[in-house]
Amino acid sequence: MTPPTAAVPTATYRLQLQPDFTFADAEAAVPRLAALGVSHLHLSPVLQAAPGSTHGYDVVDHTRVSEELGGEEGLRALSRTARAHGLGLILDTVPNHMAVPVPEHLSRPLWSVLREGTDSAYARWFDIDWAVLDGRLLMPVLGAPLDEVLDRLTVEDDPALGEPVLRYYDHAFPLRADTEGLPLRELLDAQWYRLAHWREARTDLNYRRFFTISDLIAVRVEDPEVFDATHAKLLELLRDGVADGLRIDHPDGLADPAGYLRRLAAASDGRWTVVEKILGHDERLPADWACAGTTGYDALDRVDGLFADPAGVERITANYADFTGQEADRGGEWGPTARRAAYKIVTQDLAAEVSRLGRTAARALPGHDPAVLRRAIRELLVRLPVYRPYVVPGQDAPAEAVTLLETAAREAGVPAAAEIRDLALGADAGFAVRFAQVASALHAKAVEDTAFYRWYPLLPLNEVGRDPAHPTTTPEEFHAFCAHLQRDWPTTGTVLSTHDTKRSADVRARLAAISEHPALWRSWLRRESDHLRSYFTRTGIELVDRHAEYLAWQYAVVFCSYAAEEVVASTLLKSEREAGLRTSWTEQDTAYEKRLDTFARELITGPTYYATADISRAIAEPSRVNRLGAVLLQLTMPGVPDIYQGDEHPQLLLVDPDNRRPYQPADRRDGPKELVTTTALLLRREHPDWFGAEATYEPLHATGPAAAHCLAFARTGRSVTAVTRLSHGLELAGGWGGTELTLPPGDWTDRLTGTHHRGTVPVADLFATHPVALLTS
Repeated sequence: MTPPTAAVPTATYRLQLQPDFTFADAEAAVPRLAALGVSHLHLSPVLQAAPGSTHGYDVVDHTRVSEELGGEEGLRALSRTARAHGLGLILDTVPNHMAVPVPEHLSRPLWSVLREGTDSAYARWFDIDWAVLDGRLLMPVLGAPLDEVLDRLTVEDDPALGEPVLRYYDHAFPLRADTEGLPLRELLDAQWYRLAHWREARTDLNYRRFFTISDLIAVRVEDPEVFDATHAKLLELLRDGVADGLRIDHPDGLADPAGYLRRLAAASDGRWTVVEKILGHDERLPADWACAGTTGYDALDRVDGLFADPAGVERITANYADFTGQEADRGGEWGPTARRAAYKIVTQDLAAEVSRLGRTAARALPGHDPAVLRRAIRELLVRLPVYRPYVVPGQDAPAEAVTLLETAAREAGVPAAAEIRDLALGADAGFAVRFAQVASALHAKAVEDTAFYRWYPLLPLNEVGRDPAHPTTTPEEFHAFCAHLQRDWPTTGTVLSTHDTKRSADVRARLAAISEHPALWRSWLRRESDHLRSYFTRTGIELVDRHAEYLAWQYAVVFCSYAAEEVVASTLLKSEREAGLRTSWTEQDTAYEKRLDTFARELITGPTYYATADISRAIAEPSRVNRLGAVLLQLTMPGVPDIYQGDEHPQLLLVDPDNRRPYQPADRRDGPKELVTTTALLLRREHPDWFGAEATYEPLHATGPAAAHCLAFARTGRSVTAVTRLSHGLELAGGWGGTELTLPPGDWTDRLTGTHHRGTVPVADLFATHPVALLTS
């Protein structure tokens, strides 16, 4: 008999499916993952994506399971094998957008719109502003202005499609009826689309997209017919028992996230569903969202914050500003840097989106200068501290949205700010919806994809879900956060590493240890920088500036004993292009990029290779303590933990593509990290009621001189978690001394060591073997 799977996971394990890791590969890994202790496999998107997709978020066909991954039968076979081992499946899905593929006919809905325009049965699928560009859809695919590439455009019959197409390299576009025989210029003018240089997307694009990515076109899933068409296959997989729950990607891009989640909950019979909602530090998930909670970046923020020393972060930040000499708004200080990045994105990358908002505002406010309205829109957008307000036209705006927009309008202090505020609060339905959607794109691009790559005193502060203005977490704050989760969102997700984190949890744990050594970091950095620059000068190697150098040294500390020059060099290049200060994706400075590449490789493999010994020795033990503490907290705090592929072992991963490599199961079963991970996961699976929706969370407080270095809590009176934090400071203070922890009544056994405890226990005894303890009564 096939073991049943739980309606709510006890823990999930994320697998990145791709052509090099298919359903069959996942099926082969099932026995090992079942033994690890998770209850469900969490699969990256499974629907048919663009050819060669390594992530699956570029869907081209919502009606089919990806053939490259093994097709629907491959997915169903994986499900059968998983269930035979007691595991279920959680499916990741993206309702906000789908691909603009190459060739374009791979997306039947888009192909129809390109051929038939507003007459297409699929015209309602996409968020297109047909009122501009003479009622045509801009397709920014050309490598140069149209006049320069006319000779690259040809009209030819496509036997496979059974119709003529307009071809540009690998691109193929359908032709409007009765236009095939026209001269090329007339033919181009007669289509429902306008081919354009890719740079025109910034200013002239007339369809909503995912952030600033023009080959991901937004889908109007708020339309019931579009919802039904794009979710039918997923819902079928749920009904058939192939899968048990869902992860919803980027709900902030939707017109009405709350309405979408209500419809989804009804259609899926309330299956366990979490949303990739990145919350501001003090922001709360809207209470009316019909889901189990978030994917867990809010938990990542609190856990990471526990292992950063507040005084050390302050000193390191000051040293960073002194070392780099960066201007305040170009990476010198966080606040000014984030604001300047927001202005850059809203005036350049999202200029087309702001123009569309401006046109909507001008129709609603006909007596106002359009330029004044556009400025007011920009000034409000850059002042929103969170992803977006949640306003549903026709309903009273939530108090949080009112406060948010009133504050932004007041701080903007420009003409028409109040009028734009009112439109965004629902005075104009179309404006309110799109203002929120643009706000989410702006926040993501300005903060995570720009400012995080410009300001980096300590890289763990610059992680998805984190706020550099709130770099640390006190034990009291952590306990309050956990109490909130257990009360309001007890089955929400929690994470430490994901396919979107810029650095894996183990990288962050290692770098967080630097916060306990600010003086050593300062002296070591200056000494080694001087040595490096002297060596480069002697050998004729060109230097990079101290801002880029500072970033590189942090990676050198992490990868000092690994053959990692390729990943470090590629990550530094991506960081510099994202920052856009010295080079960028669209305006590449090839000479600088070559200099950066040489610098990175010399730093990792050249004479400076051994220079990291001092700092590496100093942070080795604190980073181990941080790593184990973070893992045990995530696995036993309120919520459903998600383990990223391979993260049960020490794993040093940087931003994609590094962290999206095909999963390679490890045969080894050794080391404290796997011991902690497996022990906690098996305990959760064995006693789900201790950690689930009906469980309790009770803070435990150590007493004595080192009490602040011990964080502990009980779950439902049956399990106790205790971890060490800021271990170098603990060592400097003389160790645990007379510090004690009083356990709940009863006899307790440490699942990690077999040691027995009762009553009030010296913390030194509790942590005699490991810097963490997991006790059960």
